[in-house]
Parts: sequence; C-alpha cells; structure tokens
Amino acid sequence: MNILITGGAGFIGSALARALVLRGDTVTVLDNLSAQIHGVSPAESPLFRSLPESVRFIKGDVRRREDWQAALENQHAVIHLAAETGTGQSMYQVDHYVETNIRGTSLMLDLLAQARDAGHNTVRRVVVASSRSIYGEGKYRNQRGFVYPDARDIADMRLGMFDCLCPDTGERLELLPTDETSRAHPSSVYGVTKLFQEQLVLTVCETLGIGAIALRFQNVYGPGQSLRNPYTGILSIFSTLLLQGKDVNIFEDGLESRDFVYIDDIVESIALALDATNTAGIAYNVGSGKATSVLQVAQTLKRFYGANGALNITGNFRLGDIRHNYADLTKIRKDLDFEPKVSFAEGAMQFCKWVEAQTISDAGYDQSVAEMRSRGLLN
Repeated sequence: MNILITGGAGFIGSALARALVLRGDTVTVLDNLSAQIHGVSPAESPLFRSLPESVRFIKGDVRRREDWQAALENQHAVIHLAAETGTGQSMYQVDHYVETNIRGTSLMLDLLAQARDAGHNTVRRVVVASSRSIYGEGKYRNQRGFVYPDARDIADMRLGMFDCLCPDTGERLELLPTDETSRAHPSSVYGVTKLFQEQLVLTVCETLGIGAIALRFQNVYGPGQSLRNPYTGILSIFSTLLLQGKDVNIFEDGLESRDFVYIDDIVESIALALDATNTAGIAYNVGSGKATSVLQVAQTLKRFYGANGALNITGNFRLGDIRHNYADLTKIRKDLDFEPKVSFAEGAMQFCKWVEAQTISDAGYDQSVAEMRSRGLLN
C-alpha cells in the first residue's frame, strides 16, 4: 500500500516507517521536525536520520491545509500519529494543543470528505493514535461495583494521601485493568484533545466509507525515544538525569503506576490495525497489560546504569496527573490477535543499552519543572 504516516519522523513514526518499508509498503512521512523532539538541528536528529532512503519526506505541519493536500495525494492509508503529547505542558499551552491535535485532525477529515465528494478519494484506511489519557483515572472497584474516580483532592495530596478513595465512604478502592467500556473522563487538556481526535476520526470516517481504528496507547518507551523532550517519557527523563550524575526527584510517593509498552509491540499493533480490513469504527487499548510503579522504573534504571544519583521521594504532585491506569487487552487480543511480547524487564534493558550509546546532554528538565511550579501546576 501507499501509506502516509503523520508525525512519521518521531519516536513511534520512524520505527513504524522502517517496519512498513521492510514489508514492502510505499511510505510517505509528514512531520514538522519539532525542536522539542529533534533539537535545533533536525538534520542531525537520530530519529530523522533513521528513516529509510525510500521514504518520501514532507516537512510540513498538520495545521496547514496545503501540507495535508500534498501528503494525502494517492495514499491508500493514513497512520495519524502527529500530535503534541505533554500532559503537563498541555495545561498551559491550551490553544496550541487544541489547534494541533483537534484542528490538525479535522483538516485531514475535511480533505477526505472533499475528495469523496469529488470522486477521487484513494484513502480506504485510517489508524489514529489515541491515548490512555482519555480515561483519566483508571478503573476501580468498591464493595458496590465499579468506580471511575474524578481528580484527587488537592488538600488530601498535600497531606501525602495520594490513593484514590471512594467519594461516598472514603474507603480505598481496588484497582482493576481499564477496558474500552470504562468511563472516558480525561484529567488534562492533552487527554481531552485525544478523546476528541479519536471521536472525530471514527465518526467521520464511517460516513465516508473509510475503515478507521483508534489505538489507545499506554506509556510507550524503547530505543529511539527522545532524550531531548523534558515534558514526556519518564524513562528518558530519569535516564538523562542519572547519567549526568544528578538525583531523581520522584513525585507523590513513587507508587503511582502506569502501563509501559515497548515500541516493537506498538508497531505490531499498528500493523495489525492497518491490515484488519474487516474491522472498523472501533477503539482498542494497546499496552502491556501490567502496572509498573514510577519508583520501580527509577530503581530499574539506576541499577542498570550503576548511577550514583539518589532517588528522592518528594511528595510533590502535578495537577492533571492520575494515580493509576493499566490496560485490559481482552478486546484487542480477541479482534486483532495482538499479544505484547516484550516484558518491562527486557524492554528496559534494551532501552538502557541504547541510551548508553547516545550523547547525553541537559534536556531542560529542571527548567520544565520550574515552569510548571511557576504556573501553579506543581505542588
């Protein structure tokens, strides 16, 4: 197929482009080469340089109609990855996140609708990268049934009480894997934009006769992850600090958990969604199906690197952060035969080996923390 990957020079996109070229697809990449990800000299970006020579590269922006027009021509499928992704950053760059993630998607759909009306639409498949952030807090249970907690009480967190509690009784809730029927109630601007993004794609593509799937990615990591972006990717952030001999300050009590899914498993899930021509109009969770605490992540990295920096449990917390979320994979296993193959222990080892071969520099994490604190988002 002729396949367009938006954000195709990024972490997930570049890995996907390599995999699709290997299997014989013709790949076009649309990417704006954001300095936050690629640095001030994008031509020197390892991610950009890793794109196969056969890839047609368009430096463009999903917020510009003319860039979409050039990229969509003669494509059979679109993998829409381009998005701003920092949860904390989204809380004060609100318009930028909305413009990129929502309007960037609406422009694509508008052009696909126009092409359909003109009788020359070639796109028959769209896969959009959604996010676990659409759920906000994950799925829990008390003695009476399922519970989907709203944002935690700031006063409780200032006292060091970080767990999600039953709003009626104050009892501690039992964490469950989050399935696709769970309540969608994002707790950040980023999460709101991803929910709108997937709803736009699934709704409009159905009316256009285009098979669309939304993949709700958990926390993706692995070789190739940006070491320059101080707003996303705690494995990258912690690695950069540890290899510079710095301490790592861990928010809350360190027991907050996420579902960390390895890049190879993400690429496999996209390929399966792309090829599942009998499945459309559906959203799927993509993860490892296991919860790993932030403290466990930091301890794993420190042990591998043999780093001297201390791991400090600070009790600080960010507004918009959740306590727990990990994926129930029952649906994607059944429909797409997806099975994550890389455990966190194996994936973290491969990631650390890759990091050690990179040039480590200050990624501006301390500055990003100071910025969040100055805006009242970090307590």
